[in-house]
Amino acid sequence: MLSRFLKEVAISSNLSLAAEGQVLLAGLGIGESPRWHDGRLWFCNWGMQEVVAVDLEGNREVVACVPTSIPFCIDWLPDERLLIVSGQERLLLRQEADGTLATHADLNSLTQGAFNEIVVDGRGNIYVNGGDIVALVRPDGSVRKVADGIAFPNGMAVTPDNKTLILAESHGKRLTAFDIAPDGSLANRRVWADLGDGCPDGICIDADGAVWYADVPNKLCVRVRQGGDVLAAIHLDRGCFACTLGGADGKTLFMMAAEWHGFPRMAESFGTGQILAVEVPAQGVGWP
Repeated sequence: MLSRFLKEVAISSNLSLAAEGQVLLAGLGIGESPRWHDGRLWFCNWGMQEVVAVDLEGNREVVACVPTSIPFCIDWLPDERLLIVSGQERLLLRQEADGTLATHADLNSLTQGAFNEIVVDGRGNIYVNGGDIVALVRPDGSVRKVADGIAFPNGMAVTPDNKTLILAESHGKRLTAFDIAPDGSLANRRVWADLGDGCPDGICIDADGAVWYADVPNKLCVRVRQGGDVLAAIHLDRGCFACTLGGADGKTLFMMAAEWHGFPRMAESFGTGQILAVEVPAQGVGWP
């Protein structure tokens, strides 16, 4: 039986949202990079060097062990092979059929910063961000920088028409959008939403064109429309690192929450990680 969270979550909104949710898993390191894939929620378990998949009953499976420290994140190639960003090593890894990890792309020539997040669009273009850049790995294997000057790049999502990439700039307190060209290049950089005091981390897009963003310092998961109007805010008792939409109808919002004490005391956060799930009005769309 899954436990419930009621007192830990207060939902404020001009929409009708269910206030009761579930704690799908607890006792994690720090959960990150959640993805709904093939009927399960997949995520990275920071501090434990694991990629984990869990079903809606809370049954979990370790699907990969990652030989790196944080950050690392995941998505899939069009042929369903798992991709893992090994952030500190600036490598994009690929899981083969036998479970071994191979180097899919070496990103060391692009930045000396750690790589952080990944999204694969519907045409097989792979976007990876880190330092202050966004890198593109094309289906032909070529690697290049397609954006720079990003204020701590974090979560990314691509709209269902493959025309727009939305990026969380954590230190810029904004969501930034780019047009995606046929060759995967990014152009027409613009502010999609100014978040005021918001500090966006992981993000996802819903069918109404709104974006949910996780916020660690403010202990929130927030739904905003283009321009920055807040449609809903879910208040947690710990930081929210990432979010995604999934479940049977695509309307379950999964939130990766954990206590956060800053990088010098990061190890104190391990073990406080939870996955929280709540039903919301609009299903997830786009990528990831």
